[in-house]
Amino acid sequence: MKKRIRGEVTSDKMDKTIVVSTERWVRHPRYGKYLRRHSSFMAHDAHEEAREGDTVEIEETRPLSKKKRWRLVRIVERSEQAKADRRERESTA
Repeated sequence: MKKRIRGEVTSDKMDKTIVVSTERWVRHPRYGKYLRRHSSFMAHDAHEEAREGDTVEIEETRPLSKKKRWRLVRIVERSEQAKADRRERESTA
């Protein structure tokens, strides 16, 4: 079973690649306070569907490049900016 992670797209500026940021809460071993920790993953977006701010689900895969080991599975939720951009493109076409 391959790992699946849900996160937010922080960058879509590269060709067929997105950067997905995830957040997790970790308990401090000594003091017990919960700390927020972030991880960033580069994921393959073959059809360039995801936009910055979208919530996406990515899945582990074979190495695709030096830093890419994940691929886009689906877009869970579109950001408001991405929705507005899509409407604008459809109205001009």
